[in-house]
Amino acid sequence: MEQKKIAFIGAGNMARSIISGLCAQHYPASLIMASNPSQDKLDQLRQDFGIETTNDNNHALAWADVIILGVKPHMIAQVASEMATPKLADKLFISIIAGVLSQRYNDYFKQPIRLIRSMPNTPSLLGKGMTGIYAPDNIEINDRLIAEQILQSVGEILWVEQESDIDTVTACSGSSPAYFFLMMEYMQQSAMKMGMSAEDSRKLIQQAALGAAEMVRHNNHLELSQLRQQVTSKGGTTHAAIETFKQHNFEQIVDDAMSSAVTRAQEMAKQF
Repeated sequence: MEQKKIAFIGAGNMARSIISGLCAQHYPASLIMASNPSQDKLDQLRQDFGIETTNDNNHALAWADVIILGVKPHMIAQVASEMATPKLADKLFISIIAGVLSQRYNDYFKQPIRLIRSMPNTPSLLGKGMTGIYAPDNIEINDRLIAEQILQSVGEILWVEQESDIDTVTACSGSSPAYFFLMMEYMQQSAMKMGMSAEDSRKLIQQAALGAAEMVRHNNHLELSQLRQQVTSKGGTTHAAIETFKQHNFEQIVDDAMSSAVTRAQEMAKQF
């Protein structure tokens, strides 16, 4: 990876995941800085990864070549206004903030900036992330490669051609770990009602989920529907469960849930 000075504005879980991924790939800790108002998070990052830290966003901005914006959506306007400076043309910004359109950053920073939007998800904490990335037309190939290399440090990436596709990415991968957790939670509750312990039911369910995901990953030549059909013998136990899902319109529930995630992302774009 081309070695640039990378500064993280915000030191939350996603920033920590990317820092961890970069360091795991032997990116020099001396070229990574995190800026955050909470000293505890900075101390932990310095202890765990040996990176540079600061409480001063403007110091991080002046120091870095690449700035990764990771604050809460409602905070970005204030953070950007406090960082506004005439020296931003040589900086590449990468946003990992949900619901803020790329054009809005030009308003927040009071000047055009080179910005790439991304939507990572929480499995990035384990290096198993999925990140959607969007770059406006004015972003050159070298900047795209830098963003790609940074975000690949925590998992897979997918470039999208339209910014609106980031909302779909949010529904498909950004928010979806919670969908799977909810399904697993309800399965565990059901197993416990049947008399199984919390520990045993969780072990069964988490391993089944892991195995199912691995089967999907290792069988790209098969449609998801084919994989389902392969374990659904007509008249068997799986068939009985699948038919119950269908009777309760599971497909529509999933469709409505994903549409709700997209709608909320669109609302946030108007709000911020």
